[in-house]
Amino acid sequence: MGKKKQKEPVVEVESEPEEEEEDDEEEEEEEMELLQVDVGDMIKVKQILDETVAATVLEQIDEDYQFDNFKLLLMTIACVFAMIAQFAPLPFPDSRIIIGVCCASYFILSGVLQLITTFIDKDCILLTKPLPKDGKKVEDGGVNEDTGKKIFRRNPKDIKSKELFKYGVRVRSQFPRFSEWYTVILEFEKLPDTPRVQQRWSVGQFFDKEGMFDEIGLQLEVEKLYRRLEDADYEKKDIDKKKD
Repeated sequence: MGKKKQKEPVVEVESEPEEEEEDDEEEEEEEMELLQVDVGDMIKVKQILDETVAATVLEQIDEDYQFDNFKLLLMTIACVFAMIAQFAPLPFPDSRIIIGVCCASYFILSGVLQLITTFIDKDCILLTKPLPKDGKKVEDGGVNEDTGKKIFRRNPKDIKSKELFKYGVRVRSQFPRFSEWYTVILEFEKLPDTPRVQQRWSVGQFFDKEGMFDEIGLQLEVEKLYRRLEDADYEKKDIDKKKD
């Protein structure tokens, strides 16, 4: 009889653990929701552009609310006169004088507000305070909460514009009807013959055919414009006036 062959012990080899999928290892990136706008709605397009410009400038310097608070006070007083005229506890014949005074006061205050908007505000979208000598106080951690973009603020010692520490900045925007060009102007508030910096862009640079808004792209362009203000790189005609 032949000898039975002894079975060699089978060594079980543990299979190496499968590598985890890369998608599980990597942290999920938060997707920024792109804003979609009807590019045919000029008012809405300008509103979106103005809000982005103002928010970008406010990353560098603080807003001045004094003039806005004054306008709110006028509106509040006008509303008080309107409420008195509406809810005066006197019967009509006896309340004619009160109603007349309240109505006249309401329309006068409304007219004053309209005059302010037309002849003082004009195309202004933001007023700021002068930049403190030690720079803007950082409360946002250096990151834009909406886009996640890092915010760069220059050391006040490196800022060449002396006016920036003495006067607030007046931010203006222009977007003529039926035009594709959007213009932003930065100048100093309450400074006679103020120097300025300005830049014009086509709205097609920030909106695609479907109306998707490139917010970060506009922020970067406005930052460049603000850097020019910090560097005292004013418009040439303003520099010539300043020399004269």
